[in-house]
Amino acid sequence: MAGNSSRKGAIRKSSKRPQAGSGGQVRRGLAGKGPTPKATDREYHKAHKIAEAKKRAEAKKGGGPRRRTGGDEWIAGRNPVVEALRERVPVTSVYVAEGAERDNRLREVFRLAAEHGVGLLEVSRRELDRLTDGAVHQGLAARIPAYEYAHPDDLLDAAEESGEKPLIVMLDSITDPRNLGAIVRSAAGFGAHGVVIPERRAASMTAAAWKTSAGAAARCPVAQTVNLNRQIKDYQEAGCFVVGLAADGDLTLPELVADDDLARGPLVIVVGSEGDGLSRLVAENCDRLLSIPMAGVLESLNAGVAASVALYAVAEARARR
Repeated sequence: MAGNSSRKGAIRKSSKRPQAGSGGQVRRGLAGKGPTPKATDREYHKAHKIAEAKKRAEAKKGGGPRRRTGGDEWIAGRNPVVEALRERVPVTSVYVAEGAERDNRLREVFRLAAEHGVGLLEVSRRELDRLTDGAVHQGLAARIPAYEYAHPDDLLDAAEESGEKPLIVMLDSITDPRNLGAIVRSAAGFGAHGVVIPERRAASMTAAAWKTSAGAAARCPVAQTVNLNRQIKDYQEAGCFVVGLAADGDLTLPELVADDDLARGPLVIVVGSEGDGLSRLVAENCDRLLSIPMAGVLESLNAGVAASVALYAVAEARARR
């Protein structure tokens, strides 16, 4: 019967309480939803797709634009600061705690800072504790800037500009910054055009690496790559012969330097980690595995020493042209 509200289905039941009027719903519908996201942040926008394509292109190249480490770093302690200034590590400022004892090391710091144009600041001991995150600073600390990494392609460009065949060192998961610094120092000393390191799970150019390099990091560029294996292939496509240092290598160092085409041509030397050597995939991607003949029972050399020996031998072979 029409109008019979007791009929099944005649009245729609709702779990929501009815509202008087429509004002509440209208106000919610008109409420602001915040600022409009940038075009590059909107997943389906053309600008977002272009930005993502650029990121993929950079990753495919094995690197990216020049990048810096996370932030400034600190060298704490009298001997470390003196050594850093002696080795021309790019110190931006030196901090001295109020009332710090004036000894020969502190006087040398004052002299070197004046010679190198480095600023000196006197702060409270509590403030120096805070700046160095509680390190044992002995009333003296130095600030160094974040390291600016090169792009792996920059090393090829540097060789071309100098009219030389590329000589590049790549490091496979070297985790000790002192080894990294020592290899950078050897690379600079023996004429390499730069060093390439992985972006992750490897030592970076920290204060310790800077100090061990004895200032060579200012002369020898260090590049970072997202994918070491992809970068090896990119160098191979650019005409470089890639050898990986391995105790069981099928090519010995004397054989390499005796071959003019190899030693004097575009060459990349890959150095493995301190404990495990080259990773399996990196070893497979190298053109040859290079061994350094050893006398006696010693099986292998420290990563930094092995790199130095190989670089010296190649430098000698190139000098005989």
